[in-house]
Amino acid sequence: MLTLVLGGARSGKSRYAESLIAKLPPPWVYIATAEAGDAEMAARIAAHRARRGPDWRTVETPRDLAGALAACDAAPVLVDCLTLWLSNLMLANAEIDAETVRLEDALAAAKAAVVLVANEVGSGIVPEHALGRRFRDLQGVLNQRMAARADRVILMVAGLPLTVKSAEDLSP
Repeated sequence: MLTLVLGGARSGKSRYAESLIAKLPPPWVYIATAEAGDAEMAARIAAHRARRGPDWRTVETPRDLAGALAACDAAPVLVDCLTLWLSNLMLANAEIDAETVRLEDALAAAKAAVVLVANEVGSGIVPEHALGRRFRDLQGVLNQRMAARADRVILMVAGLPLTVKSAEDLSP
């Protein structure tokens, strides 16, 4: 089963996604796409890591998300987060569409549950700069592609999960 957990900053996305994976038998894999570029980000990464117990194996991969997913075998996987992954790809001048296709292929081949975390960025103001607008547009397209593929989509608002799409919605 593929679940996409969307929400704004500090909406509870990561904590909720962790709770979904923790309902499954361990060991669990946490694929982290963040890079500690400054002290604040290092502290955020440390807080996330401290919240998880010894049943979690962390794989840090800022760009090769498809490769990391393929290496997870049959363990349940949490990817946190697609938004940082996308910005990392953009900063590396990577081919976004090709990397998204690789991600989709890896998700199709996954042998266990996968939970993806991403920011919902389309509800705010229009970014002032072209790069910000490009990022917002690419994130919106990425979220749409993942939501179309997902069995379940959850929107986090103020720490509360709102079901946008569920597996039951897919039955004939």
